[in-house]
Amino acid sequence: MNILEKIITHKKSEVEEKSSLVPIKLLEKSIYFDSQVVSMKKYIKRTDKTGIIAEFKRRSPSKGDINPSASVETVTIGYMQAGASALSILTDKEFFGGKNEDLTLARKFNFCPILRKDFIIDEYQIIEAKSIGADCILLIAAALDPKRLKELAAFAHSLGLEVLMEVHDGEELEKSLNEHLDLVGVNNRSLKTFEVSLDTSFGLVDKIPSEFIKISESGISHPETLFELKKAGFDGFLIGENFMKSSRPHQAALNFMNAYRKILKETGLVQEK
Repeated sequence: MNILEKIITHKKSEVEEKSSLVPIKLLEKSIYFDSQVVSMKKYIKRTDKTGIIAEFKRRSPSKGDINPSASVETVTIGYMQAGASALSILTDKEFFGGKNEDLTLARKFNFCPILRKDFIIDEYQIIEAKSIGADCILLIAAALDPKRLKELAAFAHSLGLEVLMEVHDGEELEKSLNEHLDLVGVNNRSLKTFEVSLDTSFGLVDKIPSEFIKISESGISHPETLFELKKAGFDGFLIGENFMKSSRPHQAALNFMNAYRKILKETGLVQEK
């Protein structure tokens, strides 16, 4: 059993337990449930931002602890002040050391789009995402058959949430594209082997239809790489570990984004404001 299969197996029992303890009716009473979402599609395209979805992640199955004692408040506020377009908050506890409260805390301190980064397999988790203050959910093509992925995406849209679908190869992309998606992400890290290759993004960017916002995810360590991905046609970039492995992730993010802005200015790709 590969790591993704282990995560999904655990997620099934987790959802079963949670839904028996916290009924949907209770989730729907959250102060966030009827609030308007902040559009990640729009924020990624904003010219005063960097296109970066900055991630808050304490640990990962492949690396173990990355930054277990990081402060959600300090890091997420710092990310947004640095020029991030959006936030990604890991809410999976078992494998990534996250929790729902991390996202709600980030929501409290930031007016920006927030992606709930988790392994969503059930409508219950989508209702839960809305109740904790998320604006966008992640659906992983490798974890869902195309029909189920489409059903979950349509359900998310019915609640006003946006949907980021993540793929790792051309077959997943071709089989899983549907009209209920807003953003399509290419994960450069295989969730089955955890090997990273940026060639995955460069190879798939032109195969993603232009009506979707294109995101490159994982393995991005240098501002120069971001520039190359931008030139290739990506609108946004999900970066987490590169910032979180620093003792001050928000400062690492600021340094990275400043270097990226400098490259854009020097190359004339974006005019200086």
